[in-house]
Amino acid sequence: MSIPAHRRRYTLADYLEVEELSPAVKHELVDGEIFAMAGGTVEHAALSTSISALLVARLRGGPCRAYSSDLRLRIREANIATYADVTVVCGPVERDPESPTHVTNPRVVVEVLSKSTESYDRDEKRLYYQRLPSLREYVLVAQDRRRVEVWRRDGDAWTHSIHEAGARVPVPSIGVELDVDEIYELAGVQAA
Repeated sequence: MSIPAHRRRYTLADYLEVEELSPAVKHELVDGEIFAMAGGTVEHAALSTSISALLVARLRGGPCRAYSSDLRLRIREANIATYADVTVVCGPVERDPESPTHVTNPRVVVEVLSKSTESYDRDEKRLYYQRLPSLREYVLVAQDRRRVEVWRRDGDAWTHSIHEAGARVPVPSIGVELDVDEIYELAGVQAA
């Protein structure tokens, strides 16, 4: 009879040490396990930058600010420490008491879908993010076609909408509309 191997459970302090020792690679802490995050494609990077640029311009002068994929997020309710492609925080930034480099109050989170992470971003990671009381919209952006999906908090429930080429994407929690075509054109991505 074989004895199953015991997996080491990492603490937030362990995770932060790994992050400091390997700054070239971003990691994610998921319920005691540490994972290296996948690098992105040229299209992924361009779409993330495009969305960031559009949000920065539209949010200028208001109480909300867009952040790049360097912003660390903490989901205490799920024991998660991660990064999103684009994050919007409104009002004062709330920092995790155990790690002041991690923000706990995003209002909008945007993930650009990759073949290697699409399933995770759509399912598990979405459910983790939705545990954040501050989160109002979770936005998914496709790389292979002009398509933006939004999961929006409506009271205690979440609604889902899909926006294709030619559509406008309302993000009411931050008072913004995004044009699907503009996102892809600004990024220079030739998605169908």
